[in-house]
Amino acid sequence: MSLTIHDQPLPYVELLPERPAAAVELVVIHCTELPDLATAREYGERVLHPSGAGNSGHYYIDRDGAVYRYVPGTRVANHVRGHNPNSIGIELVNLGRYPHWWDSRQQQMTEPYGDAQITALRALLAELRRDFPNLRRIAGHEQLDTDLMPASDDPAIQIHRKLDPGPLFPWAEVLEACGLSRPAVP
Repeated sequence: MSLTIHDQPLPYVELLPERPAAAVELVVIHCTELPDLATAREYGERVLHPSGAGNSGHYYIDRDGAVYRYVPGTRVANHVRGHNPNSIGIELVNLGRYPHWWDSRQQQMTEPYGDAQITALRALLAELRRDFPNLRRIAGHEQLDTDLMPASDDPAIQIHRKLDPGPLFPWAEVLEACGLSRPAVP
C-alpha cells in the first residue's frame, strides 16, 4: 500500500519537547473513543498542561484509512502516562465507550476496526520502522495505563481508565505484519 500522510500539526506542536529518532522504541495503539476525526482534532487542540500543550497522539487513522500526522515523531506528544519520551502514539478513530466512558454499564467496545484502517496502520508501522531505527515494541494503551477509577454511575465500582484499543483490535493480524513485539503484561 502506498501511504499518504496528511500533515496537520497541532497549534502547540513547537512547544512539545524535541527528541532524536533513536529515542523512539515503542508504538502505542489507541482508539479515539470519539465519534469522528473532527472531534478528535478538537480534543487534541485543547490546552491542558502549563506548557501550553494538550493530549494527542502523533498519528490519527480515520475509518477510511486516511492517515494524519498531528505531531512529528521527533517531538514528545502527551498520549500515554509514563511512556511519552520513548513512544509514538497512533490513534484509530473508533467510538470505544463514547460517550459514557466512565459508566460501569457502558464498558463494552463494540465498533470493529475496518480493513482500510488496519491496512493503513500496517503501512504506517512499516514506515515508522524505517524512520525510527530503535523501534522494536508495540503495545495497546490499556496495557500501559492499567489504573482503576470510580465509575461515574456508582463510585463504589472500579473501572479501568483505559481500555483502548479494545477487544476488537486485530492484534494477530497487525503483529504478523509489523515485525514488532508486545511487551510482557505486568
